[in-house]
Amino acid sequence: MSQNDLVDTMAGLVLFGDLGRPQLAEAAHTFTEEAFPAGQRILRQGFAGSGFYVILAGEVAVRIDGEERARLGKGDFFGEMSILLGEPPTADIVAIGPLRVLQLGGPDLEAFLKRHPMVMYRMLLSVARRLSNANRRRS
Repeated sequence: MSQNDLVDTMAGLVLFGDLGRPQLAEAAHTFTEEAFPAGQRILRQGFAGSGFYVILAGEVAVRIDGEERARLGKGDFFGEMSILLGEPPTADIVAIGPLRVLQLGGPDLEAFLKRHPMVMYRMLLSVARRLSNANRRRS
């Protein structure tokens, strides 16, 4: 994907919705684009996480102790909890079909979020929704 195409794609994702074109271009240079085949495990429960991922295309299953708990698709992200807490991932993340993501190495996430507080705010909203939904399912 060309840099301009990547910037256009990122502009359409809620997570980056508050960034202007120059900030999107900077972010596009910060992230790397990766592809995974169907069935590929991207994060492994209980083992060191490798980064923060934003889904560009495709879908992943979130599995805890082998049980699917959720599915994430375009615009969703994963890996942030492990990085922010400095703990191993609490779930397996497995590509359901071909998957394209933006990836940011764990050590770079904090600096990126500090440079882009609106991305951090949108991430916080999304994590709060996930927690609220998980609590509703338990009750």
